[in-house]
Amino acid sequence: MEKNAKIYVAGHRGMVGSAIVRELNRQGYHNLITRTHAELDLTRQADVEKFFADEKPEYVFLAAARVGGIIANSESPADFMYENTMIEMNVIHSAIANGCKKLEFLGSACIYPKFAPQPIKEDTLLTGSLEPTNEAYALAKILGVKLCEHLNNDNGIKYISIMPTNLYGPNDSYHTRNSHVLPAMIRRFHEAKVECKPFVVCWGDGTPTRDFLYADDLADLCVFLMNTYDGASTINAGTGVETPLKDLAELIAKIIGYKGEIRWDVSMPNGTPYRTMDVSKAAALGWRYKTKLEDGIRLTYENFLRGNVRIGD
Repeated sequence: MEKNAKIYVAGHRGMVGSAIVRELNRQGYHNLITRTHAELDLTRQADVEKFFADEKPEYVFLAAARVGGIIANSESPADFMYENTMIEMNVIHSAIANGCKKLEFLGSACIYPKFAPQPIKEDTLLTGSLEPTNEAYALAKILGVKLCEHLNNDNGIKYISIMPTNLYGPNDSYHTRNSHVLPAMIRRFHEAKVECKPFVVCWGDGTPTRDFLYADDLADLCVFLMNTYDGASTINAGTGVETPLKDLAELIAKIIGYKGEIRWDVSMPNGTPYRTMDVSKAAALGWRYKTKLEDGIRLTYENFLRGNVRIGD
């Protein structure tokens, strides 16, 4: 990307999009285009087509999505499928129609089969059934991946896909029911400490494992790949480090300074039992994550204390 290139970051207010904006600015890219949801609803095809026709961005980071944790996905699967599919199709189609040089599509590790061999390689996509609690979201993301693949294969277009693992960091959502596991735990343990609660209840049994990547590290990879990678195949984004949720809860409690008991509610779903990413493709290109989990949680909690977060009910 040229330093003066016109770059559109879709979803710039979210955790991933805001991290990409910070990284682009850090590297000297300042000709950025952004729109809030109120200014541009990406599910509306005509509005998206007009935006691209007017602005003609040269590069696009597609980080906009409707996201949520297990409960949010389980309660509104049709909404997750519809909104994410429309966002992806509209943006990618309009980018093609208006001569966008390169687009980077941000997916999710949940696209892979529930029982994929660990660590998860990119070629395990569509080799098994999905985790039921986020199947609708995963299917929408798979459509985005496949559209980019087919465009590259059929037209020689450089539209690439990145599949991030579980993400966390500044500007995350801490909604009581819609947030992901790490921010949900931060809020829960923080409130328990402030309210002097004798115990904290976490969902599931604590045995599932996840690979956690700090959002700013993902943003670093996103800009790196936009500048160095033109392949049609997907690239995983993660650390390759497996962390049980039980260990995560204990680490967050330690960082926050909560001394009470941790209880596990086995009536709540665990989700996918294991999810660790094979990041050998990114490593072969010369990239590696920088932020260790404990350091990243400390930074995230400091951001939470400063109030730069989305709380919700």
